[in-house]
Amino acid sequence: MNDRLRRAAALWTWTGNTRPPFAHQPGDGQESVWDYPRPPRVVADSREVVVRVGGIEILRTRKALRLLETASPPSFYLPVTDALRAAFVPASGSSHCEWKGTARYWTVVAGDVRLERAAWSYDAPLEPYEMLRDHVALYPTHAECLVNGERVRPQDGGFYGGWVTDEIVGPWKGGAGSGGW
Repeated sequence: MNDRLRRAAALWTWTGNTRPPFAHQPGDGQESVWDYPRPPRVVADSREVVVRVGGIEILRTRKALRLLETASPPSFYLPVTDALRAAFVPASGSSHCEWKGTARYWTVVAGDVRLERAAWSYDAPLEPYEMLRDHVALYPTHAECLVNGERVRPQDGGFYGGWVTDEIVGPWKGGAGSGGW
């Protein structure tokens, strides 16, 4: 983020109904992450999502759920019924989301590749996010994730699991200067 945007972000207070002045204008077929709600909303997505690790396909679905939250690229939650179950091994630790509840982590194993804590899920998601039960989300930094053939890029910042595609515009949190968003 350049200095002009950083200063604008520092002065802007989100009211929940307008994009900030530093937000990029979406083009045809695009969405602004600043139009996403807070608290987040879950929407069904029937596009083909494919996840590969080390060249091995571990998941393919047309029953994804996208979690849309202000200032972030969507996180994709994918049904475990469409996954190679042996690829997901329980990992240590947990985290808590004020909206969704307690997340557990998964190590992803495919062939000779072992990705520690590369995925997460909610065993008992809070209301109204119950539809995330039996779904898993992956950090796209750790896997080859495709949405309708487009290679997903990871959201900046190691903590976030947003999937960046050409359909979204930002700027989004996770990058330099976005800590207060």
